[in-house]
Amino acid sequence: MQLKEVQKIKNEIEKMLNGNKATDIKSICLKDKSSIADFMIIASGNSSRHIQALAEILLDDLKKKGFDDCHLEGKNSNDWKLVDAKDIIVHIFHPEKRKLYNLERMWSELVPRERLTI
Repeated sequence: MQLKEVQKIKNEIEKMLNGNKATDIKSICLKDKSSIADFMIIASGNSSRHIQALAEILLDDLKKKGFDDCHLEGKNSNDWKLVDAKDIIVHIFHPEKRKLYNLERMWSELVPRERLTI
């Protein structure tokens, strides 16, 4: 998928998360940091039910848009869900777990290309 298309889907994901009351939505460009995806979106939900609902709504939205190969990880977790949309990875955390893992800090730092392992 071209970067312009990925950017459009990223914006739609952020809008959906915001519209469903996810909080502290952050996007991180992974283009020069990793080959696993172009973007990572991190958001918080206010309860385990909210986190589950956000993940399910997002997955349904993506499937309606033709992204049939997306999948959900963390099905048994109450504190975290991951929606893998191939070029975009979406983490939805309980705020305490999000603070613990601090993915924003880890992925926001620029890593020299020669040190990339993923």
